[in-house]
Amino acid sequence: MDPHTALFQQHRSRLFGLAYRMLGAPGDAEDVLHDAWLRWHAQDADALDDPEAWLVTVTTRIALDRLRRAKTERAHYPGPWLPEPAIAESEQPEAQLERAESLTLTFLLLLERLSADERAAFLLHEVFDYSHAETAAMLDISEDACRQRVHRAKLRLRQDRPRQPATSPVTQQRLMERFMQALQRPDAATLRALFAEDAMHVSDGGGLARATLRPLHGAERLSRLYLQIGLQQQGHDVHHEIRQLNGLPALLSWQAGALISASWIDTDGERITAIHALRHPGKLARLAVVTKAAAAASLH
Repeated sequence: MDPHTALFQQHRSRLFGLAYRMLGAPGDAEDVLHDAWLRWHAQDADALDDPEAWLVTVTTRIALDRLRRAKTERAHYPGPWLPEPAIAESEQPEAQLERAESLTLTFLLLLERLSADERAAFLLHEVFDYSHAETAAMLDISEDACRQRVHRAKLRLRQDRPRQPATSPVTQQRLMERFMQALQRPDAATLRALFAEDAMHVSDGGGLARATLRPLHGAERLSRLYLQIGLQQQGHDVHHEIRQLNGLPALLSWQAGALISASWIDTDGERITAIHALRHPGKLARLAVVTKAAAAASLH
């Protein structure tokens, strides 16, 4: 590998982590990295004082342009839009990133409430630890403007973040296992006991698969919904498994070898406070490829 390529590969994981957090879709993040690589390939690295800063700046600005277009498209999306998982159980090389809250699917969804400019400033400063001055230079804005964007982003995230204690992956795993068992042996009372009174269900079918077009609220409605789903799946070659997606347990449901849903939860430590169900066929097809590849790799 030539030095120019080696330098890009040295920073690739960090660049992917930034682009993915910006866009919430690994395919889009890969496209950003491809565009960044083309610009890097044409750049004289020896003329740069700080190659890493140059790469992060270019990646951020390409991702910003894509995010602005994506926000326009998502405004017309049929039903809720959910981020696309990037990491399966036996993590991809690109996914050797900070294993922090900023990578969870719930947090990526929360980031959608920020403007594109706020999201970029927040991620660079709060997640990737660049100073206000460095972040401002990367975004080509004043340092004061940068501070304002980061402050607005933190305030908005603090206001919108669910008011519940942080729970460990182990706790989420236990609840997910109980939820899986309740789907396999559908029972109204068992399902009802899993959900908090104000629990919420959000599903993303993209207009291409059966999904609720608006969030559902309340333990009673959610237990009825999943009782119906569990009963419908019986006798139809559906099986469930729990895998790690973006650092936390998620429930994958398969039918005749095809991935038909991927669900993750929020919890107060005792019950499920929110459940997000990804049912978009395109997103699931891409996730299935990664998941099967990870499973195959684990056998070697």
